[in-house]
Amino acid sequence: MSDIAIRVEGLGKRYRMGQRERYKTLRDTVTHAVSSPFRWVRALAASRARSGEKDRSDSFWALKDVSFDVPRGSIVGVIGRNGAGKSTLLKVLSRITEPTEGRAKIYGRVGSLLDVGTGFHPELTGRENIFLNGAILGMHRVEVLRKFDEIVAFAEIDKFLDTPVKRYSSGMYVRLAFAVAAHLEPDILVVDEVLAVGDVQFQKKCLGKIGAVGTDGRTVLFVSHVISSVLKLCSRGILIDGGRLSFDGDVKTTVHKYASTASQLTDETVDVSGAPRPLDSLGRARIISALSGLTPELGPWQYPYQGPIAFKVVIHVSAPLDGFCFGVALYASTGWEIASSLSSHNFTVGRVYPGDHVLSISYSPFGLIPGFYRLGFSIRSASGFEDYTDSAVTIEVVANEEAGRHRVETFGGAIVPKVSYALECI
Repeated sequence: MSDIAIRVEGLGKRYRMGQRERYKTLRDTVTHAVSSPFRWVRALAASRARSGEKDRSDSFWALKDVSFDVPRGSIVGVIGRNGAGKSTLLKVLSRITEPTEGRAKIYGRVGSLLDVGTGFHPELTGRENIFLNGAILGMHRVEVLRKFDEIVAFAEIDKFLDTPVKRYSSGMYVRLAFAVAAHLEPDILVVDEVLAVGDVQFQKKCLGKIGAVGTDGRTVLFVSHVISSVLKLCSRGILIDGGRLSFDGDVKTTVHKYASTASQLTDETVDVSGAPRPLDSLGRARIISALSGLTPELGPWQYPYQGPIAFKVVIHVSAPLDGFCFGVALYASTGWEIASSLSSHNFTVGRVYPGDHVLSISYSPFGLIPGFYRLGFSIRSASGFEDYTDSAVTIEVVANEEAGRHRVETFGGAIVPKVSYALECI
């Protein structure tokens, strides 16, 4: 057996603006093959001719000239900004859509977790949907029966097993859907951002399950915006940017490259409304945008070494909140949390009323080593989390004369602390 699980060679996928892609059923494919056995040859030739044409103004390349190999038994993280082409890549590898050019060779059975819950019928019970969804994902009935108790235990819905899933909470629905898909036994598991929902305990459980798949000698291709999860699970990273493979190497270097590309912002205002929300929240307040504080001779979201870090956050409140508290977390490019703070340590707000509000935030200089960092925001009330994102904005601390004088580029860690030293002769 080959040591390669996935081989991608010059892969490209082009879409025509405003044109829907037609999907064929197995019945259509067999019927066409019997009625016109040479039609597929002509279609293939026409497809190759079209791929060689000069790009039209109404076409868009979601992927272009992507090549890489994935060894058997490895866990590889695929990261990149929204719209970079990550999901398109996984759809091609999962045979959901065909490439426009190039090819992808898959050696083994593939299990895909691209859209948790696809195939669930709201009128059927949890028990019935386990068998239905298992069949859709390629599991035989005997395999579902063998895994049934394990699936139910993982999803923690045994009391509601014979209740129609339309009466499930969103958390229960997600738990059951992931449990079915995660208990496949594929040679290759393809996972796309399915851990962006659910509570913290369940996310840890899912990460443990995915990690167990990798330790069993199977191959995992994992897409997520939660960088800490990528770092925890993966040893190798692939960075996709603008549909092209931007970097392929060890996961820590890949994350640093991703942070550097994400920080190349030209706008002072960053839309935070679409940032990943890894936790369920009450939703009566929403983080809308963040506005960079400007430093002379530096761009937006760039701050000098040993200088203050200041910015503003716009939030929208839809219902009165008691016990309002805003939190900011600072992460290194590797995903580790460096520092966190809460507005309640500085001031107290009894009640915040509906409307748009602007919160000004300023860090005193505390010696961040030049590099890229990530800011996460949260809104809490007396009732719990109202909104939370750990990937709101990427900032850059820029080296200056003081950094050069202290040679901070040779230091390890993320912070140069203020320390007093004294030397005495004894």
